[in-house]
Amino acid sequence: MTGLGRGQVLFQFVRHWSRRSVAADTGIDQGRLVLVCEAVHALNLRAIPTTVNSIAQEIGIDQSGASRLIKSAAVAGYLVMASSATDGRRREASLTAAGRSMLDHAHRWQDDVFAELTRGWSDKKHRDFQQAMTDLIERSYALDA
Repeated sequence: MTGLGRGQVLFQFVRHWSRRSVAADTGIDQGRLVLVCEAVHALNLRAIPTTVNSIAQEIGIDQSGASRLIKSAAVAGYLVMASSATDGRRREASLTAAGRSMLDHAHRWQDDVFAELTRGWSDKKHRDFQQAMTDLIERSYALDA
């Protein structure tokens, strides 16, 4: 790892973890369902309408790919599509109870992985890392705006 720049280290980490399933025993399909549900969740946290186009942008894929993922998640019972409360011409996705439960499981797995990766870190190092990552994420969203 010596000789890698900070940006290279960051993106190497992102590439490594973007190829991992939600848990060792889940398959690719489950990972995709988590991805689309996570996108809906993230957009909701930022008060962005959860349209097919915004989900596609959040995931970084085209509209037709996002539409297929949304349909698969709806068939699995994790998402529902409904008319927007603010614009009846637009349809938006929302998590079902099963989708929230599945996402809660994924988040627990993420926390477990983080705990394992940072075992031995001080509380201060955990907080500093979390704040640094939060700052990077917020700046990433600002650059997209």
